[in-house]
Amino acid sequence: MADYKQPCIHCGTLIDRDARFCPTCASSSPFGFLCPTCLRPIEKGQALCAGCGRPLYIICPVCGGRTFVQETCENCGTRLTIRCPNARCGVMQFYENTKCTACGKKIKDKYRVLTPSAPAAQNPPR
Repeated sequence: MADYKQPCIHCGTLIDRDARFCPTCASSSPFGFLCPTCLRPIEKGQALCAGCGRPLYIICPVCGGRTFVQETCENCGTRLTIRCPNARCGVMQFYENTKCTACGKKIKDKYRVLTPSAPAAQNPPR
Protein backbone atom coordinates (compact mmCIF):
# COMPACT_ATOMS: atom_id res chain seq x y z
CA MET A 1 0.00 0.00 0.00
CA ALA A 2 1.28 3.46 -0.89
CA ASP A 3 2.22 5.84 1.89
CA TYR A 4 0.68 9.22 1.10
CA LYS A 5 2.17 12.35 2.59
CA GLN A 6 0.71 15.82 2.89
CA PRO A 7 2.50 19.17 3.27
CA CYS A 8 2.47 20.98 6.61
CA ILE A 9 0.55 24.26 6.14
CA HIS A 10 3.13 26.11 8.22
CA CYS A 11 6.46 25.01 6.69
CA GLY A 12 5.63 22.81 3.68
CA THR A 13 7.41 19.66 4.92
CA LEU A 14 5.81 16.48 3.58
CA ILE A 15 4.61 14.39 6.53
CA ASP A 16 2.36 11.36 7.04
CA ARG A 17 -1.34 12.19 6.86
CA ASP A 18 -1.96 10.75 10.33
CA ALA A 19 0.81 12.81 11.99
CA ARG A 20 -0.25 14.90 14.99
CA PHE A 21 2.84 17.14 14.92
CA CYS A 22 5.17 18.43 12.23
CA PRO A 23 8.71 17.15 12.90
CA THR A 24 10.26 20.21 11.23
CA CYS A 25 8.39 23.19 12.69
CA ALA A 26 6.83 21.41 15.72
CA SER A 27 3.33 22.60 14.83
CA SER A 28 0.57 20.77 16.70
CA SER A 29 -1.86 21.45 13.83
CA PRO A 30 0.10 20.72 10.64
CA PHE A 31 -2.92 20.31 8.32
CA GLY A 32 -5.24 23.06 9.51
CA PHE A 33 -5.98 25.56 12.25
CA LEU A 34 -7.91 24.77 15.44
CA CYS A 35 -9.73 27.17 17.75
CA PRO A 36 -7.50 27.53 20.82
CA THR A 37 -10.51 27.42 23.14
CA CYS A 38 -12.78 24.64 21.80
CA LEU A 39 -10.40 22.92 19.30
CA ARG A 40 -12.93 23.17 16.46
CA PRO A 41 -11.39 23.47 12.94
CA ILE A 42 -11.17 27.11 11.84
CA GLU A 43 -9.88 29.00 8.80
CA LYS A 44 -7.95 32.23 8.41
CA GLY A 45 -10.28 35.06 7.54
CA GLN A 46 -13.04 34.00 9.94
CA ALA A 47 -13.74 36.65 12.57
CA LEU A 48 -15.22 34.31 15.21
CA CYS A 49 -15.13 30.60 15.99
CA ALA A 50 -18.45 29.03 14.98
CA GLY A 51 -18.23 26.64 17.94
CA CYS A 52 -17.56 28.91 20.92
CA GLY A 53 -17.72 32.47 19.55
CA ARG A 54 -14.10 33.28 20.40
CA PRO A 55 -12.53 36.12 18.36
CA LEU A 56 -9.97 34.61 15.97
CA TYR A 57 -7.86 37.75 15.59
CA ILE A 58 -6.03 39.20 18.59
CA ILE A 59 -3.49 41.89 19.38
CA CYS A 60 -0.03 40.38 19.94
CA PRO A 61 1.12 41.17 23.51
CA VAL A 62 4.72 41.59 22.34
CA CYS A 63 4.58 43.67 19.12
CA GLY A 64 1.03 45.08 19.36
CA GLY A 65 0.13 43.93 15.84
CA ARG A 66 -3.11 42.20 14.84
CA THR A 67 -2.59 38.47 14.34
CA PHE A 68 -4.57 35.28 13.77
CA VAL A 69 -4.85 32.90 16.75
CA GLN A 70 -2.17 30.41 15.74
CA GLU A 71 1.04 29.14 17.29
CA THR A 72 3.11 32.22 16.38
CA CYS A 73 2.45 35.92 15.78
CA GLU A 74 2.22 36.72 12.06
CA ASN A 75 4.11 39.99 12.59
CA CYS A 76 6.96 39.35 15.02
CA GLY A 77 7.14 35.54 15.16
CA THR A 78 6.67 35.33 18.93
CA ARG A 79 5.39 31.92 20.01
CA LEU A 80 1.84 32.39 21.35
CA THR A 81 1.67 29.02 23.07
CA ILE A 82 2.69 27.97 26.56
CA ARG A 83 3.13 24.52 28.08
CA CYS A 84 0.42 23.22 30.44
CA PRO A 85 1.82 23.41 34.01
CA ASN A 86 0.50 19.91 34.81
CA ALA A 87 3.60 17.66 34.82
CA ARG A 88 1.56 14.72 33.53
CA CYS A 89 0.10 16.72 30.65
CA GLY A 90 2.50 19.32 29.23
CA VAL A 91 0.37 19.97 26.13
CA MET A 92 1.01 23.31 24.41
CA GLN A 93 -1.84 25.77 25.00
CA PHE A 94 -2.71 29.18 23.60
CA TYR A 95 -1.43 31.78 26.09
CA GLU A 96 -4.90 33.31 26.68
CA ASN A 97 -6.49 29.99 27.74
CA THR A 98 -7.54 29.90 31.39
CA LYS A 99 -7.48 26.10 31.55
CA CYS A 100 -5.75 23.34 29.60
CA THR A 101 -7.83 21.95 26.73
CA ALA A 102 -6.33 18.49 27.30
CA CYS A 103 -6.41 17.94 31.09
CA GLY A 104 -8.56 20.83 32.36
CA LYS A 105 -5.95 22.17 34.83
CA LYS A 106 -6.23 25.89 35.54
CA ILE A 107 -3.38 27.91 34.02
CA LYS A 108 -2.19 30.59 36.43
CA ASP A 109 -0.89 33.97 35.27
CA LYS A 110 2.68 33.16 36.33
CA TYR A 111 2.82 30.52 33.55
CA ARG A 112 1.71 32.96 30.80
CA VAL A 113 5.20 34.18 29.92
CA LEU A 114 5.86 34.71 26.22
CA THR A 115 9.35 34.96 24.78
CA PRO A 116 9.74 37.30 21.82
CA SER A 117 11.64 36.07 18.78
CA ALA A 118 15.15 37.43 18.18
CA PRO A 119 14.16 40.17 15.66
CA ALA A 120 11.40 41.49 17.96
CA ALA A 121 13.84 41.63 20.90
CA GLN A 122 16.21 43.81 18.86
CA ASN A 123 13.40 46.14 17.74
CA PRO A 124 11.14 46.81 20.75
CA PRO A 125 7.55 47.96 20.02
CA ARG A 126 6.94 51.70 19.84
